[in-house]
Amino acid sequence: MRGYMDRLEAMKIFTRVAELSSFSGAALDLDLPRATVSTQVQALEAYLGTQLLYRTTRRVQLTHDGEVFYARARDMLADMDEMEALFQQTPASLKGRLRVDMPQGLAQTLFMRHLPEFMAQHPELEIDLSCTDRRVDIIAEGFDCVLRVGTLNDSALMARPLGHMALINVASPDYLKAYGTPRTLEDLSHHRLIHYAANISARAESGDAGFEYFDGKEYQTLPMPGAITVNNTAVYSQAALMGLGIIQVPRIGAAPHLLSGALLEVLPDHKAAPMPVNLIYPRRRHLARRVQVFMTWATALVKDHIEA
Repeated sequence: MRGYMDRLEAMKIFTRVAELSSFSGAALDLDLPRATVSTQVQALEAYLGTQLLYRTTRRVQLTHDGEVFYARARDMLADMDEMEALFQQTPASLKGRLRVDMPQGLAQTLFMRHLPEFMAQHPELEIDLSCTDRRVDIIAEGFDCVLRVGTLNDSALMARPLGHMALINVASPDYLKAYGTPRTLEDLSHHRLIHYAANISARAESGDAGFEYFDGKEYQTLPMPGAITVNNTAVYSQAALMGLGIIQVPRIGAAPHLLSGALLEVLPDHKAAPMPVNLIYPRRRHLARRVQVFMTWATALVKDHIEA
């Protein structure tokens, strides 16, 4: 039994090295000495009789055999998680670490308000919550699931569609006092848009940013000038609060500012296309129960804030 458990631990270590392409990164993530990580992987390779990783001074990369073994090891480790919880069906039985990523706005306006209750129900669960505007690499960075708002483009992942998030147009009272409140699309010729671009350089080269609206048949983009382009959603909203222009944002994110009067809705009949909302996760035969429970909870939490 001891030998089996040692190999299981070595598999866990190997999968993190593979996902992070780094022995040092895996050691830091697992809170283990780097020498232990290296020794465990070497012992696993010796036991299997094959090389799993190419090691260079700059990076660590899976060999062909390593890719095959990694896929099977991930499934096996997920199965082990399931078996450990098989006869522990009480809420408090959820154990282990859950790695999740979601947009900062959703975390701030919705999830953080309800997370204490969820964690109280599962006191032995540890959650790593990442909030970033960039699209994380779920496999490489070891995330169990990601709540993503926007178009999906990675067919290697599984997706659970949750619906669509409505967008609205908002601006601050100070901005509207200075520029007037637009009533028609033609009025926008006298207004400024705050531009958002994940890649500012690419946006500057494409020059296709503007005010998005539905013309009755399809969505169109009306080019508009703007004094500022940002690549962070928090700064995007902050720029609007500071009176720098109009923004098009999910209603849920603007809700607190609408309630306080810090932002006002404009052109309610000319909205941008709703944004798809999905829970995405790696392709596995089985998901750990802690991941299933979290995804069920997250789905119920966002259902009142999305459209079908």
